[in-house]
Amino acid sequence: MKLGIMQPYIFPYIGYFQLIKAVDRFVVYDDVTFIKQGWINRNKILLNGAAHLFTLPLKNASSFTTIADTLINTDLYKVWRYRFEKTLTLAYSKAPYYKESVELIMSVFNSNYETISELAVGSILETCKFLGVKTEFVLTATAYHNNDLKAKERVIDICKREKADTYINAAGGKDMYSKEDFNNAGLELKFLKPHSIVYRQLKPTFVPWLSMIDVLMFNSAEEIRTLFNEYDLE
Repeated sequence: MKLGIMQPYIFPYIGYFQLIKAVDRFVVYDDVTFIKQGWINRNKILLNGAAHLFTLPLKNASSFTTIADTLINTDLYKVWRYRFEKTLTLAYSKAPYYKESVELIMSVFNSNYETISELAVGSILETCKFLGVKTEFVLTATAYHNNDLKAKERVIDICKREKADTYINAAGGKDMYSKEDFNNAGLELKFLKPHSIVYRQLKPTFVPWLSMIDVLMFNSAEEIRTLFNEYDLE
């Protein structure tokens, strides 16, 4: 059984979904500390041919609070949500899959989530449902209660509890994890490296590695499922 583990992000980039598709069970690492100025509540879309950063408003965000316990600022969020929908219309109204994509995206942002973890996980689950991805999901905040362990020891413990034989990590984890350490624990460690993914946007110069929002706007569900296979396992 192949397992993947990642923190939750708002409509993350396509490589995140490639990892989900590559594993049998995907663990959402939501009981670790929130990282301010990270990508948990931020991402980028395409606006006027350039990457545009959007940030969801949070309430008293702190590196001493877990992702699962980090609250959305509900008062500011109402205004933010209205403005973001207008920005989506400005940015993508001419995109070929705007109508169905904006319905999906705003169904997530219009839900009554209280925490950034709930909203981020909602964005991931609804996108997977829309695209027909059947991977099982588990949240660490409710499943393992092993956050006394750190780094690779905790990952290995989760793998063993899930009876996984293969752990697949994003390529950025090469500096964190050793294949030898996982082999000693009876696990195969692989790293997923996305190919250089290019699709047609509104302008000739392609802007890569934006939020999944951009991928949804310019590609059909069938085309996205094909893009999910554009990676190497190392």
